Parts: sequence; structure tokens; C-alpha cells
Amino acid sequence: MLVVDHVRRSFGSVQAVRDVSLSGLRGSVHGLLGPNGAGKTTTMRMILGIYPPDAGSIAWMGRSIDRKVRRTFGYLPEERGLYGKMRVLEQIVYFGRLHGLAYADARKRAERWIETLGLEQYANRACSELSKGNQQKVQMACAVLHDPELLVLDEPFAGLDPVNAAVMLECIHRIAGNGAAVLLSSHQMWQIEHACSAFTIIVAGEVRAEGTLDQLRLAFPKRKVRVSPDLPGIRAAFERHGAPAPLTNGSAGGAALAYELPSTTDFGALLREAVASGPVESFQREEPSLNEIYVDLLKRSSADMTV
Repeated sequence: MLVVDHVRRSFGSVQAVRDVSLSGLRGSVHGLLGPNGAGKTTTMRMILGIYPPDAGSIAWMGRSIDRKVRRTFGYLPEERGLYGKMRVLEQIVYFGRLHGLAYADARKRAERWIETLGLEQYANRACSELSKGNQQKVQMACAVLHDPELLVLDEPFAGLDPVNAAVMLECIHRIAGNGAAVLLSSHQMWQIEHACSAFTIIVAGEVRAEGTLDQLRLAFPKRKVRVSPDLPGIRAAFERHGAPAPLTNGSAGGAALAYELPSTTDFGALLREAVASGPVESFQREEPSLNEIYVDLLKRSSADMTV
């Protein structure tokens, strides 16, 4: 288990991480979210021992992270970290050797990952000749070749088209399924919503929300409801429950309406009133997406910081 406990880190007068705590279990994927400059990369680099924390502690399986423990980790940085003149196969093998693998084992594993990631035609090409997306897949192979116990991924979907993003996502699930703990940071909300079992959202170096998607949804203040048809009695029922004007306008007796209501609304009572007011063809309450939760949290955090 990874435990990050109230860490802080400054660079001169800039306080990059003010107070961050999180934990990650083996066999799970944990999402670290936040706007640019929130402290995500600095937190990851503290976990990897690149930066020591100014305060707080970081432990893996109850131990502080020394060089020996660090060799069991894998890391995909946001910046490209490849040697441009090295060929793809020899580059992946080289990184495996750095993690203590014998040459024959490293080559066998590299060939397997090259096939998994769809890089066969590039195996003997220099990395500088590859597209950004294929370079990202090479970096992934370098990060996972030694079967890391903890895999840290900083923007793993950067530069990937939808097909290759799906390949990357499948690899992440495979690695976690083999028992590794995965910590990833990404701005691709639609991808990580289904990739991660838990999330930590940080703003200005501090944790503003954490938990599973269901737990984050419980704290979300609004729910969207779509109802049809558009009838005066149904509109009146929504108004009685404090709904403002609908987000979308239907046509009399026709198209559906969308309303936004407080999450504390008695939706069962609302449905009963709507049914009593006219024939209800559809009534759908939508749970907020991870992106909606994230954007709402940033807006509220921004308002707090300007008060």
C-alpha cells in the first residue's frame, strides 16, 4: 500500500504542494486530478524520491522509499524521456536492465510488450523517428517491463488517438490486474472515469476532494433530470420542488425538458407529482460525470480563493 501523509514541498518562495495526503492499494488504479500547477507532478516526484518532501511522510508497504524500494517502481513522465538515437527494442531492453533484469529476460519481455502495444513495425526504428503517440507507447513499455509493484503515470494518454488510448487503458487495467498499484494523472476525464477506482483532486497544492466516483457524486450539489413530454402540469410539479426554468425548452405536448435540481430533492415525490399531472413518457435522473464534478469543484475552489 502507498501512503502519502500530509506532504509539503516548496521551491524557493513557491509552495508547490501545501498539504496532500492519498493512498493507493495494490491491484487498484488511483487518479490524481487537478488543474495545471496544482502540484500533481511534484507529488508524484516526491513519491518516486526525485524530490524529498519538506514535511510529511511517504511509505510503500509500511517502509520508507529508499533506492532499493524505488527500483520496484515504474514511472512514465509527462515529458518524453527517451534516447532519440536508440532503436525501440534496444531502448526498452536498456530500461529493463536498469531495473535489474538479465539481458535475455529483458529482451523477451520487451518483444512481448512491443507486440501488446502494436509497435512491431517500429522495433528497429530510432525513437526520434516515431510519432508522439508511438513514443508514448515506448515509454509505457519502458515503465512496465520489470513488472513494477507501483506504477506512476503522469499524463499517460498525451498524444494518443482514441484507438491507442484504448490500448493504453487496457494495459493499465492489465498491470493493476496483476497486482500493481497504479497512480495516474490525466486531464482526459472520460478515459480515467472508468479507469480509476478512486480519485484525489488537488487545487493549489491542497486536497479538495477524494474518494470513489460514487462518494464524489454524493457530495455533488446538483442533479439533472430529463422528463417528457413538456406539459404545464409537469412544469408546475418541478417548480414546486424549487426547479428554476428548464435548461432546455420543449414544445407543448412534445419534446423532453431538462431541469437542474438540488441533490437533496425528493425525486420520488417529484415523479409521483409529475405522473399525477399528466402522462409521463420518460423521467430520468442523471448522475454527474467525473468531468462535471471536477469543473464544479474548481469553480467553487476559485470562488473560495477570491473571497
